[in-house]
Amino acid sequence: MATILKHAVPKSEVTASLAQVRETVTGVIADIRARGDEAVRAYSEKFDKWSPDSFRLTDEEVEKIVASVPQQVIDDIRFVQDQVRTFARHQLDSLREFEVETLPGVKLGQKHIPVQAAGAYIPGGRYPLTASAHMTIVTAKVAGVPRVVACTPPIHGEIPAATVAAMHLAGADEIWLLGGVQAVAAMSVGTDTMRPVNLIAGPGNAYVAEAKRQLFGEIGIDLFAGPTEILVLADDQADPFVCAVDLLSQAEHGPDSPAVLITTSREVAEKTIAEVERLLPGMPTRDFAEPAWRDHGQVHVVDTLDELYALADEFAFEHVEVLTAEPRLALERMTQYGALFLGEGTCVSFGDKVIGTNHVLPTRGAARYTGGLWVGKYLKTVTYQEVTDTDSQALLGRLCGRAARVELFEGHARSGDVRAARAAGDELPWNTP
Repeated sequence: MATILKHAVPKSEVTASLAQVRETVTGVIADIRARGDEAVRAYSEKFDKWSPDSFRLTDEEVEKIVASVPQQVIDDIRFVQDQVRTFARHQLDSLREFEVETLPGVKLGQKHIPVQAAGAYIPGGRYPLTASAHMTIVTAKVAGVPRVVACTPPIHGEIPAATVAAMHLAGADEIWLLGGVQAVAAMSVGTDTMRPVNLIAGPGNAYVAEAKRQLFGEIGIDLFAGPTEILVLADDQADPFVCAVDLLSQAEHGPDSPAVLITTSREVAEKTIAEVERLLPGMPTRDFAEPAWRDHGQVHVVDTLDELYALADEFAFEHVEVLTAEPRLALERMTQYGALFLGEGTCVSFGDKVIGTNHVLPTRGAARYTGGLWVGKYLKTVTYQEVTDTDSQALLGRLCGRAARVELFEGHARSGDVRAARAAGDELPWNTP
């Protein structure tokens, strides 16, 4: 049995907030469908105080912006993008196209075709998330997507130069200074100035996530995303100071970001809580981290590692950091998570910013059925078939006729009958003048 030392706010409060978001997003999308660029401009003015002659940056504007970024920042962006590109290429190499002959003259095949246009949403607002450009654009380009449209909002009326540099260096074909629901809707439904895309990837606030949810089906999305989550798993050897620092590292994303500790040690639990309370007052991002911890932070104490891993799987969190004596046991014991960070030397922030795995990951329990963004998300795995042997055509034709008639699909059956007739001279009793 787990002992809960710290509870989160009731789920009913979260649900009520989401309902309001849903209503707002529905109205914005409908307006953009009806008025196109006019509505996009209106919402950009309203939410971002941004209304340039063109939201899309020209090549000359991009070059000028990139040239304004310090060389160290450019070098760091290139290094991190190399890490993301390398990992994505390994993922691509793990996917195999094939063609097999299952019967004489019956060839079945599989191939991977990249989507022809992808949208990359790179959040701005308070935090210019340059790393999201690496994760969405680099990965799409490794997959072979020919057109990548990248959108990011201005920050307090200013162009986020480092983010634009990251988008450009990642290989974006179009860079738009446009944010929020208006960016997601414009990429999805298209306007007079923006051609629509086939798939949108990237994190965002609750409004961006809801816009992707509502538009899914009309376009593809990477996954349903909510506030950033961190789950720290600790045994009695874990350092409470490290636990606290890492919990707060994700709580600063926003006031609704859950930060949870599960530990086998009550002492570690109590000391971690104390360390969080000690560190919070001095955090520059306290205005986000404090309400996140207050309202969505949890601390659970369990008796055994088996209980620890079982409870962790129930949470099915985005980021799971394993601070135990044998962290790699989590690879065997756990099945429901977005990404694992094994051992004290590996923090969630590495995954967010620099290490090369993708940081666009499932939240709100979506890890029960999906992993995070990866190169395969930008690929359509399709099949093809070819039957050239007449004996196989007759065999499959007769089988198709029988199987289809069991299901009362006479049209399907006749299509099979014709193949058997052409290949082996079977009669077609239903084909009478």
